[in-house]
Amino acid sequence: MTSNPQETPASNAVTVGTLVEWGAQQLASAGVSFGHGTTNAHDEAVWLVLWRLGLPLDSDLSDAPESIKNKPVAPTDQALVATLFEERIATRKPAAYLTREAWLQGIPFYVDERAIVPRSFIAELLVDGGADEFLSDHTHRVLDLCTGNGSLAVLAAMAWPEVSVTGADISPDALAVARINVDKHGLQDRVALQLSDGLSTLPGPWDLILCNPPYVNAASMATLPSEYRAEPALALAGGDDGMDFVRQLFAAAPACMSEDAVLILEIGNERSHFEAAFPQLPVFWLDTSAGEDQVLLVTRQALAAQTRLTAQ
Repeated sequence: MTSNPQETPASNAVTVGTLVEWGAQQLASAGVSFGHGTTNAHDEAVWLVLWRLGLPLDSDLSDAPESIKNKPVAPTDQALVATLFEERIATRKPAAYLTREAWLQGIPFYVDERAIVPRSFIAELLVDGGADEFLSDHTHRVLDLCTGNGSLAVLAAMAWPEVSVTGADISPDALAVARINVDKHGLQDRVALQLSDGLSTLPGPWDLILCNPPYVNAASMATLPSEYRAEPALALAGGDDGMDFVRQLFAAAPACMSEDAVLILEIGNERSHFEAAFPQLPVFWLDTSAGEDQVLLVTRQALAAQTRLTAQ
């Protein structure tokens, strides 16, 4: 295939499969960064090609004769695909911002530049039941703090039909995106949205707090690829050691939690900074597809003891 699918003379020679191969080569050659729904050039090329052609993202791309992979693509559609790849490479925006859609645990969510692209590993724990053992019959009020586009709030409501969920964020723009997703999934009666700086307007008491906060340390922020810099810095930057928001959260949380409540927190690759900031705090590290050092659980009792220790 030539360098641009628009230049292919015989339209019936260009298939979905050849467009995917071409797109993957373009992304790899351009050195774009991944991590917003895909981890490599091939998977992102599949996503962009199928989306642009209006084909299901779970289409069969095997070598079977009846596979979508062998479907011819008309020159006009080839041009649309080429333009999309050109935009991805030129702007360095995450693909989700171009398609206005991100998938988390098989559920589609609307997203745009007003909110971070959803990718929290907490989603796995909600969907596969990994957090269930820490809940009880008294778990009724769930808070998704730093909700962003509302994806974790929506998944929590789906996972636990008996609970009420509040998604909160400091960003009115992010909450506008979250509103789209709450409405998209028909959860207006079960998911409330609240503007709040941390827990300042969220007294609770909450039985479960989920939080994927800004936790990227300053040194890492300075070297983030363009795709991550396209996201709201407010949702990423966590101060010198990445723990600024977490310190405030832990100090305020005990007063906003019910007696047996727990807090599930994502800290990404910042475990060393977390443990340096809270060396005496007992936590449970939860297993996700990224390992056992990305997401942790801490009880209200442990946070209350930490607060008393800090005050001494």
